[in-house]
Amino acid sequence: MKKLIVCAICAICGFTTANAQGKFGHVNTQEIIQAMPEYEKAMKEIDTLQQQYEADLKSMQDELQKKGEAFDKEQATLPENIKQRRQQELQDMYAKIQQSFQDNQKALQKAYQEKTQAVQAKVLDAIKSVGQTEGFIYIMENGSLPYISTNLSTDVTAKVKSKLGLK
Repeated sequence: MKKLIVCAICAICGFTTANAQGKFGHVNTQEIIQAMPEYEKAMKEIDTLQQQYEADLKSMQDELQKKGEAFDKEQATLPENIKQRRQQELQDMYAKIQQSFQDNQKALQKAYQEKTQAVQAKVLDAIKSVGQTEGFIYIMENGSLPYISTNLSTDVTAKVKSKLGLK
């Protein structure tokens, strides 16, 4: 009876130890995301938007420069009240340019987040699917930790790419 109990305890200990040694994986999501056609399309759209914003700002800056040069040429002959009004107009234009620049930066950031959110969700779903299918306990982002043992952890980047139909 003692031998049976000891054997049962040893069997339980061996089983739990075997289960505790699960599979660990690591993945490079940046590599995957950059290989996705959806990401390339999103980046082209963002680049187009950025070029449009830059052209608008350039136009505003050119107008400010022309008005500033015209003001410099005629300010000596202008009455004081007109001179002050034109100076205020130039300052207002400059402030508008600054505000437009800040608004454009926020809009670009928002567009980037909106356009890449679906791509990131798709990659995350693929990682989860690979993890479940392959029986991984953890799949960590490569580079998110100071050290990942490539001997004890499996690189699943290629499997996730395959799941997404990428090369």
